[in-house]
Amino acid sequence: MSRYGAQFGPDVTFLGVPPCDLDDEATYAAADVVILGAPFDGGTSHRPGTRFGPMAIRTTDYLAHDGSRPSLALRTDGLRDLRVVDAGDVELPPGDIETALARIEAAVETITRSGAIPLVLGGDHSIAYPDAKGVANVLGHGRVSMIHFDAHADTGDIEFGSLWGHGQPMRRLIESGALRGDRFLQVGLRGYWPGPETLDWMAAQRMRSYEMTEIGHRGLPACLTEAFGIATDECDGVFLSVDIDVCDPGHAPGTGTPEPGGLSARELLDSVRRICLELPVVGIDVVEVSPPYDHADITAALANRVVLEALSAIARKRRDAAYGTSWDPATPLLADRHPSRQEPPR
Repeated sequence: MSRYGAQFGPDVTFLGVPPCDLDDEATYAAADVVILGAPFDGGTSHRPGTRFGPMAIRTTDYLAHDGSRPSLALRTDGLRDLRVVDAGDVELPPGDIETALARIEAAVETITRSGAIPLVLGGDHSIAYPDAKGVANVLGHGRVSMIHFDAHADTGDIEFGSLWGHGQPMRRLIESGALRGDRFLQVGLRGYWPGPETLDWMAAQRMRSYEMTEIGHRGLPACLTEAFGIATDECDGVFLSVDIDVCDPGHAPGTGTPEPGGLSARELLDSVRRICLELPVVGIDVVEVSPPYDHADITAALANRVVLEALSAIARKRRDAAYGTSWDPATPLLADRHPSRQEPPR
């Protein structure tokens, strides 16, 4: 894929990280993470606009776009401690979902074969099919588990007369054999869809779906701990798929199918951090940000921070592995600072 840049808007990279061209292996050969835009909303069933999501996620930040973001919590700079590059957007034909998904799968597979982690900015959730399948094509079908944050199960069968759409990618992934149903973990489901027949199909696949009532009763940390044990059993890596509508619309209004009663922004960020610290994450996507319905860039800013939280945690995980250290979330912010390094008060 020759570097296409951005399909909608100027050719900018995620917060100023270096660009790369997937047709020129030398530009990403040493990368730890390759960011890829998938500006597609042809699978949307309700409110469109996620084609503008990648640009919004890349650019919504009040700090300088200088390719650096030191994390206060994790004491890492995910954009510098890792080699992060941005391949721009995949050129996707509006209205041709099968061609679009095939192009995304090819790009993700290219990134994975290079040894880098693909981090895909959506786009509606139909892109989860090529994102996760592109990773599994390289690492092995059935060897990658899924942790899926969403208000909706996305396990529909035929919707609007089509096999493809943002309500069906998880079913298609399991049917394809790329991912195992019994290593498929869903967090944040709620509301009034899907119906009994689809739930029966999910149960037959031995999926594990944490609905918000269970999460509220048991607590999110306990549910995640249980999910982690399942995700790492007989699988070599974990794909993390974050639909921003997992959060309550008060925290993420700019999305196509908002559902009240979801996670808070803080709960989502803490969960992403924990997953990327504790698990062998091999691919990530962040989807369903729809800027036309966003208010004051609330949703785009949250999605931007989901990406940064993931990168910061991966960087911290690798540092701890290299130096035999471990991150303690109870450490006070200034505990490891040295007064001699600080400027005198003025």
